[in-house]
Amino acid sequence: MQAPINLFLTFPLMSTVTIHMPKYPECWESCGSCASGNVFILEILVKLGDILQFDENILTLETGKVALDIPTPHAGRVVAIHVTEGDTVDAGAPLVTLESA
Repeated sequence: MQAPINLFLTFPLMSTVTIHMPKYPECWESCGSCASGNVFILEILVKLGDILQFDENILTLETGKVALDIPTPHAGRVVAIHVTEGDTVDAGAPLVTLESA
């Protein structure tokens, strides 16, 4: 007699994490010279499906005085991009969503 075939396959659970715009440095509010004008997304450095390592840059912000690269605090595969180039972004705004194993 043959053993029954297990038709239920198990897959590792994938979790997602959304990377949010970090809070602007407090010095921007006090001196105001770094962030003169609107803060907007100058360039998106990732695309859907990209595999990112911890601390890899995901986008570049333009502050009016300086361009800042924003890194990811997590590793994973890009499954959603919530912003486009030229968007103005506030602290806490969602940037990208990553899927990790």
